[in-house]
Amino acid sequence: MSEDAEHAAEAADADGTAAGDEEQAADAEDTLAERVRAAAGDDLGDEVADLEARVEELERDLDEAETEVTDLTERLQAKQAEFKNYKQRAKRKQEDIRERATEDLVERLLDVRDNLGRALDQDGDGESIREGVELTRKEFDRVLDSEGVSEIRPEAGDEVDATRHEVMMRVDSDHPEGTVEDVYRPGYEMAGKVLQTAQVTVSDGTSESDDDS
Repeated sequence: MSEDAEHAAEAADADGTAAGDEEQAADAEDTLAERVRAAAGDDLGDEVADLEARVEELERDLDEAETEVTDLTERLQAKQAEFKNYKQRAKRKQEDIRERATEDLVERLLDVRDNLGRALDQDGDGESIREGVELTRKEFDRVLDSEGVSEIRPEAGDEVDATRHEVMMRVDSDHPEGTVEDVYRPGYEMAGKVLQTAQVTVSDGTSESDDDS
């Protein structure tokens, strides 16, 4: 074969190879639907095209959902942190209020204590000391009253209230059985809560006159 013929053959082979590569590239660029349409007809190709479109739509929806989930997660974490900080602030505020209230009460009780000390340091008879102690007690009662503390002191003949009264003993009395005869120690309550029950004696329904008979 002459040199010119060899060159012509090589050129033809090169052209053929280039054409084959271009064809493969074109096939690669074709969508699956186009390849199916070319191989199996338009109906099946259309179905594949619909499926491809649906897949793309679902992928977009998934991306949007993932973005929304990320956003909601970040917002939830921010709200949780904000609520935690709010609880801490509220707790500190409550503690501050409680401390201030306690300090105020103690300051007023210190005044009462000082007055008791002055009453006991007085020179003179027992009557003057008694008057000083009584005045101090009235001052103390005013402090309790300002705090909403009230005394529990049932009257003789009142029904016993187990939530507010503590029965110390049963005694002979003209009052009906099971009712209060006397108050041994008063009780105290604050805002409807019993701080200290009143200690009472209770009638057993038997009077001394009945015993004598």
